[in-house]
Amino acid sequence: MTKEIRKAYLLGAEQAVHLLATAEVARCWEKESVLPGMTVGGLAGHLARSVLQVEWFIDGAILGAEPVSPVRYYARLVDTSLPDSALNVGVRARSEETAAAGPAVVAAQARAAWQRLAQRLGQEPAGRRVAILHRPGEEMLLDGYLQTRCVELAVHLDDLALSVGVHCQTPEATLAIAVDVLVAAARDRHGDQAVLHALARRERDVDQALRVL
Repeated sequence: MTKEIRKAYLLGAEQAVHLLATAEVARCWEKESVLPGMTVGGLAGHLARSVLQVEWFIDGAILGAEPVSPVRYYARLVDTSLPDSALNVGVRARSEETAAAGPAVVAAQARAAWQRLAQRLGQEPAGRRVAILHRPGEEMLLDGYLQTRCVELAVHLDDLALSVGVHCQTPEATLAIAVDVLVAAARDRHGDQAVLHALARRERDVDQALRVL
């Protein structure tokens, strides 16, 4: 499974690198994206961080904490749909910080990181842990963290492409992991009965059980 996860992640990251380097993204950098309160540049910075952060987290200090699963990483999130929640304010701040370098630099940084990861991920052991730097003291298994990055890549490739008016198809392997993680997170958060309603009886889906992010 390790090989498949890492391949799916790298395919999605490659697509992100290509999209970030397009003229359309650079031209629309200061414009509003399809996400309220987020510029195209901020959204691009957020997408780029799904490549850049993997290197940063691999190189972070490991303390031996119990690793968080990719399902719990998402299932425990609250207020994801509220633009002014602490979660979303933090995401926008980190994204804009990355975007401040400008479209050419962000695209170049993402490409360089992806090229290094294409070599490095094949050398990391299956049990490799990474530090979640924006949550001090928290750790994940590398493959679990890459599954969360597949989610972010799949969601935000679509967001950014729509924001700048270009076609961009997320690789099927990346999408499959993203859907598996998000559905599992929905089951963890709401229970199977609620998820069944969301899938088959939408009129009874009072909790919007499939809405994870």
